[in-house]
Amino acid sequence: MPRTILMGDPTYFSVLGGANPHTRNALGLRKSVDAGRARTQWHGLARALIARGTEVCVIEPHHGMSGLVYPANAGFLYPLAGKSGGAKAFYLANLLPTRAREREIYRPFLEAMGYRCVEIAARFEGEADFFPAGRFMLFTHGRVERQRFVPRIGIPPWRRVYGFRSDAGAAEEIGPIVRDATVLPLELCLEAHYHGDTVLCGFGREREFLLAYMEGLTAPSRERLRAEFGGNLIELAKSDAALYAANSFQVDYEGGLHLFMPQGVSDALLARVRKCGVEPVLVDVSEFLAKGGGSVKCMILDLGPRSEQPDAPAAVEFRAKRSYQLLFPNPPSQ
Repeated sequence: MPRTILMGDPTYFSVLGGANPHTRNALGLRKSVDAGRARTQWHGLARALIARGTEVCVIEPHHGMSGLVYPANAGFLYPLAGKSGGAKAFYLANLLPTRAREREIYRPFLEAMGYRCVEIAARFEGEADFFPAGRFMLFTHGRVERQRFVPRIGIPPWRRVYGFRSDAGAAEEIGPIVRDATVLPLELCLEAHYHGDTVLCGFGREREFLLAYMEGLTAPSRERLRAEFGGNLIELAKSDAALYAANSFQVDYEGGLHLFMPQGVSDALLARVRKCGVEPVLVDVSEFLAKGGGSVKCMILDLGPRSEQPDAPAAVEFRAKRSYQLLFPNPPSQ
């Protein structure tokens, strides 16, 4: 089913807090964003999605909130399909402290879209760590730490501690919300892959296939995945994982499945995806990965089928006002 998604205007995309390993160089200094390149890539992704039937709504930019360009962290909508819009709710994430203000941007926007919003109290970062794959809702978590520099022996004589974003205890809150589904908890172990959607991606007609960077998970979690997914598990090579191949997003267009993937992934991986009956669509979002630590899926909040969006007149009018085509009738050329 064609989908409605939310993307964040990239006007103020920059590195402010340097909150993941991609945002800083080897000396721990924050990287600088090529704003023009980022805008061109963002518009290229949006237009490619629209060309394949996706409705793109855009959240306005806010100075000092560069993280809004990665709305997958905002929370999650449940259920995504199968019930009327009025039966759904949006569960707002409890974000990293440096991004906590974003909750009060997302709340009024999503309420205007017609959704009832509910807050999650535990540290939890939404679709980035909680998403469907096969018969499961995968919940990824890791040790949440205070981000800081600590001394070490080497050059430079310090290292940055980043930690992960969703606490294992969040399962106690989100489990009852999705009580009609089976939650499969998995533990992350590499700070460069600090969200589950950088390690795992369910795709296919029933999301029965799973891209997985196994090195990004603890040994018990790897074995759990192998036991549950068997031959449907596609283990990613390190080179593909480094490009965030798992940070992909599937859409259904004219009866065919299309998996939006970061440009540069291997031909071998593309062949495996096609063998599963899904056509890869390659997009260049390298500026967002290299400087901000997010790729395709990080830049997308999935609001489910277009046919199931809230149909109250005010919600329909608001969606129209925030549509990409209205806001950007003449986007920059690639």
